[in-house]
Amino acid sequence: MNALEGSVITSSGARVLDRLATISGTRGAVDLRQRLTNLGRWVRADLADFEAELQVLPRGARVVQAAAHHLLDLRGKHLRPLCVALASRFGDGFTARARGLAVAVELVHTATLLHDDVVDLAERRRGQPAAAVVYGNAASIFAGDWLLVAALRRIGAAGIDGLLDRMLAVIDEMILAESLQLERRGRIVGDRDEYFHIVEGKTAALFRWAMLAGARCAGLTHEQEQALERYGLHLGVAFQAVDDELDFASFDGTGKDPLVDLREGKMTYPLIVAIEREASLRARVESLLGTEASSVELVAIGAAVRATGALEATRTLAEHHVRLALDALAELPAGPAREALETVALASLERTS
Repeated sequence: MNALEGSVITSSGARVLDRLATISGTRGAVDLRQRLTNLGRWVRADLADFEAELQVLPRGARVVQAAAHHLLDLRGKHLRPLCVALASRFGDGFTARARGLAVAVELVHTATLLHDDVVDLAERRRGQPAAAVVYGNAASIFAGDWLLVAALRRIGAAGIDGLLDRMLAVIDEMILAESLQLERRGRIVGDRDEYFHIVEGKTAALFRWAMLAGARCAGLTHEQEQALERYGLHLGVAFQAVDDELDFASFDGTGKDPLVDLREGKMTYPLIVAIEREASLRARVESLLGTEASSVELVAIGAAVRATGALEATRTLAEHHVRLALDALAELPAGPAREALETVALASLERTS
């Protein structure tokens, strides 16, 4: 990959890449560290332009706008906009149209987080008080709705045939997946098929759309679009599997509250595998649902899950989907854009938060 030379990256997404490069180096993955360093240099202008565009979203006196910007200003990984940017590089690059679509996908993602925090009664997001805590549940819900409208307007303004309808289908898919998870909340349902149905709807669907948006901007063939959508699907599943693993790895001091998903009554892949392998765990896990479990109880459950090898199985699942993502890229032209997407997939396994 040809690395652009110049100033130090300062955007939020670029800082994530820089942090992943450092982590990869400390773990001995020297080649991946170099690839991430090159990737950061290559896309630094795109990421900076994206974040500047994100700041255009109106800031007013309304509580809805304050709640929306409360989360936007905390800045996430911006991985979905990065996917739009990299896919667009197969064509004319990160044009104004592509940038608008990158902003749209981030607004949709942020809207889902605002809604999730209300549903989950979450108190913190990205290390800070959740918008629902600061401004109230109603403001957080309306802020999410406001962001969805802003996102759909941007997609419509891009004028690319089919993209708005596809986003509406993705939002529908996400809602149904959330609904299924809500129906199962507080119940131990160790069904792998159901788990993947939820993950593909909640997480992977938006990655798929991000890849499609970038592909449409690049003017790729239908077959190439489908390949990039498959990449997005598998990247999304791998991303969620790593999240599931980190829910237990947090006992090792990652800074994340341990077993957040369990305490919210959600089933994760490690729990499904652990209960399959050790049936006696079901009753122990059920006893924690909907309760204020003590740290001693949580650590004990974490240790019991670890003892089944469920975290290794979850890591294997993530690695499998990364391989499938890389396989999908084989149908795209070789060059910097494809190499960058390969790097993103490989780096998803190195996340610590």
